Amino acid sequence: MAQGYLLFHLNLAFSSIPAEARPEVIRKCYWPLLRLAEDTGIPIGIELTGWTLRQIATLDHSWVERFRQMLAGRQCELIGSGWSQIIGPLVPYDVNRRNQKLGLETYREVLGVTPKVALVNEMAFSTGMVDVYVESGYEGIVMDRDNVRLALGLDHAPISATPTHAMGCGDFPLPVLWSDSILFQRLQRVVHGDIPVSEYMAYVGRRADQDNAPLPIYCNDAEIFDYRPGRFVAESRLHPEGEWQRLKRVCHGLQEYLALTWLSPGEALELQAATPKPNGRRLTSVCQPIPVKKQAKYNIARWAVTGRDDLWLNTSCHQIHQAFRESGTEQDDSWRELCELWASDLRTHITDARWNDAVVRVSALRCQLGLERIQSSGTDTVESNRLPSGIDFPKGVQITQNEEGILWTIKTPYIHLVLNARRGLTIRSLAFKSHDFAPVVGTLPQGYFSSIELGADFYSGGVIIEMPGERVRVTDLEWVLPNIRQRGTEILISAMIPLVEGNLEKTITVGVDTERVTLTYDFQPSKRPQGIVRVGIITLLPESLSLPLAVRCANGGQKTEFFQLDDVVNHGGAASTLVSSTAAFGATDGRLVIEDARSRCLVLTWNPADCAAIPMLQHQCSRDRYLARLSFSLCELDDTSRTGGRLMRFSVALSTA
Repeated sequence: MAQGYLLFHLNLAFSSIPAEARPEVIRKCYWPLLRLAEDTGIPIGIELTGWTLRQIATLDHSWVERFRQMLAGRQCELIGSGWSQIIGPLVPYDVNRRNQKLGLETYREVLGVTPKVALVNEMAFSTGMVDVYVESGYEGIVMDRDNVRLALGLDHAPISATPTHAMGCGDFPLPVLWSDSILFQRLQRVVHGDIPVSEYMAYVGRRADQDNAPLPIYCNDAEIFDYRPGRFVAESRLHPEGEWQRLKRVCHGLQEYLALTWLSPGEALELQAATPKPNGRRLTSVCQPIPVKKQAKYNIARWAVTGRDDLWLNTSCHQIHQAFRESGTEQDDSWRELCELWASDLRTHITDARWNDAVVRVSALRCQLGLERIQSSGTDTVESNRLPSGIDFPKGVQITQNEEGILWTIKTPYIHLVLNARRGLTIRSLAFKSHDFAPVVGTLPQGYFSSIELGADFYSGGVIIEMPGERVRVTDLEWVLPNIRQRGTEILISAMIPLVEGNLEKTITVGVDTERVTLTYDFQPSKRPQGIVRVGIITLLPESLSLPLAVRCANGGQKTEFFQLDDVVNHGGAASTLVSSTAAFGATDGRLVIEDARSRCLVLTWNPADCAAIPMLQHQCSRDRYLARLSFSLCELDDTSRTGGRLMRFSVALSTA
């Protein structure tokens, strides 16, 4: 006998819904949802943030009272979310932990209920977030199945091969209640009148026969029935039958024609958790370190470096978070405000009024904390060109150039660095003392790979800017005359490189008494283009590294996650002509480690409070050789991208520890 469940996501912070329309959303969407549960007897799961719950209580307290009564009568089930709908894998562990704490406190205060199951916000999942949910007391999570199956290479395997439990970085797995993008989109289409009811019933019938598991008939937004949020220019018209009425008819049809038995989400999860052969594993891979919902246009860059000005907003939030930690801030109201500013909806199709309000709130909080304005361009200027012979360098430091003036070599007791002045101070080779001065980062010249597919030079330390709408591609591979100067125990090599609009000041800082080289990119002016901006591109030199390679970083959790480079990876590959990337790491503490089989490490560190860039990986093999590169994205393109925004000055340090 077929079984199924319904789960509705309620979100008054929905990006494209203006604040003044919220009472209408409650009336047209949230009340009909409760009536659907009453009229059909279906134990519907209702997920909402603590913030949305408080807003409903303020605007229509009678809805909250009715919801509370229905929860007590088990006519529906509360699914947890947090205080705010934030993208956990892009947010520091401390903020994720507090977001869950504040949400759970609100559920208990307003509804007298503590949810046992949490829905992963925007279905943006990371292994480290499992531990956050475990620590918060949840007994299970709801996550999108399709992209996890894709991440694990199970997209063509039977549904029974899908894991039943999600492993975190710790020792406590959580059972997973699966959502299904195709199933919920098919229900949306039949309710909107885009497909016939008979076609929908036939599809669900086939899925019931194939899946042999409870069907996630719907796990998505409530605000799209008898209402249109206004995200897109072309949205379907409202169905004249009344979409909640039509949904009710479809639900009855599933019971009548398919003999479908309705379960609550909690009951469905218990069935899955009670399987005699639980299948627990990590739900991520190096290709998809952060699986998200729906089709490929939805990826983690959507909330990181697109939108109106995601890079600035995320950088501001990181800076506020660091100020909270340094000052020991414990006031719940302050943390609520930060969680609200980290909400996913501010980073997508946000309305003008709500975006302007968010900017004012960020400014007010920064002023309250006494924070200086975020620097989007550098305060140091490049001095007139100076040859190294004019500087009295510390003992053990040598700076030389080859006879053509192309290659500049900087040697300290700890670092050997060769820069290419003909190619914008890109790195020809970088070697550390603890690696026996075997270069691990540098340039793979054209001809290194036999395949024409890789028939190019692969530099390190460079910049790529692409503006597809203008058919423009810009790099920093220009001939420069380096400016070399000393600052304390550091040697600074810099150059001003002209771009299509403005200049790029690039600085390489070498520590005289440490194994550390820092790359800094300062765009002047700092206006963000309508395109792609990737900086700090690092190419690994295979001859000095032992396979297999692995990457370690934290994606919203307290512990680092481990990814072995055992597959073809291209995070920066375009998902379509309108979406410029497919994946990225969160690296929420500003640290990423590349490690080889001999535990030889390359450590990359940056401060997200200066620039919240996201690292992207490329890895592919060509015969007996491989290409492994890492870059940092400051800007990507998708359907949320808008003109304007700014590029923050970005610095990344390369070291061995």
